[in-house]
Amino acid sequence: MKKVLIVKSTEVEVKPFEIQDFAHDIQMRSRMKKITKKELKHLADTLGLSYDEKCIGLSKKLLNAYIENKVR
Repeated sequence: MKKVLIVKSTEVEVKPFEIQDFAHDIQMRSRMKKITKKELKHLADTLGLSYDEKCIGLSKKLLNAYIENKVR
């Protein structure tokens, strides 16, 4: 036997349907952005890491490809 809860219409909360509440992937896509060389250089400086332009360029390509594949 199932229990049934009876409520008055004034006790029911009605809210509009918002797709963002149900679509986590859409929210993640909007948050993801491309990584720039400037951001990578700043991060390397902050962490005290040595780098050159080739390393920064390769890191940028790899991170952007990773982000793009994760979002799909």
